[in-house]
Amino acid sequence: MLATEGLWFSYQQTPVLKAVTLDFSRQPVTGLVGANGCGKSTLFMHLSGILRPQQGAVLWQGKALDYSKRGLLALRQQVATVFQDPDQQIFYTDIDSDIAFSLRNLGVAEAEIARRVDDALTLVDAQAFRHQPIQCLSHGQKKRVALAGALVMQAQYLLLDEPTAGLDPGGRAQMIKLIARIVAQGNHVVISSHDIDLIYEVCDVVHVLRHGEVLSSGELTAVFAHKALLDEAGLAQPWLMKLHSELGWPLCKSEDEFFARMRALPVKEA
Repeated sequence: MLATEGLWFSYQQTPVLKAVTLDFSRQPVTGLVGANGCGKSTLFMHLSGILRPQQGAVLWQGKALDYSKRGLLALRQQVATVFQDPDQQIFYTDIDSDIAFSLRNLGVAEAEIARRVDDALTLVDAQAFRHQPIQCLSHGQKKRVALAGALVMQAQYLLLDEPTAGLDPGGRAQMIKLIARIVAQGNHVVISSHDIDLIYEVCDVVHVLRHGEVLSSGELTAVFAHKALLDEAGLAQPWLMKLHSELGWPLCKSEDEFFARMRALPVKEA
């Protein structure tokens, strides 16, 4: 269980998180949305133990997080973060060494490291460029390497910060498939993103933050149907929701589903 309870945090006496109570264990994929400065990044840093609440708590496995060296090490083996900019977490020039870094720090046997690295690279479709130098990779390929570096930990929770930022349409579609694969393995994923269409397509539940407070939480169609609430949070509706609410077209979860249903509609004669 990964959750927060009445979490407060301020920078220089300016509240950034205000009594945030959220449970990230209830659904496989949770979305966090909000305008810049709403507290998403600060919340992520609390969930990974980088920051410590000034009031309230981060709950891990039903108990308040232990901030000792041992407690944080245990947390970070089960809660892994993938940053928006992959260059922030890639340190080696060769891919295998970078992905194996955390496992070697933990003293994992080399045979097990080799197996996990190979499995992670396969999962993120990176085998084809595995032996290329990091500096020769595209932004999207670096994102996959960073994701593989988190997956080798076999963490229960993956925190993805803007996973589609900087990706072209093909890379974005591939990232959506990768998230589905990760969830299919029984992991929980928490996504912080400005990509509202991504959140709508891949998440099971969404939390809307505004000025450090939880403005709304719940199932996606219920939350995103409230245009006035989204306007208040500085957000727009997903385009599929707009088509439904403004034109009365079928409400679909993905672009593929939408076009499949549109093709199935009877053709009106002129």
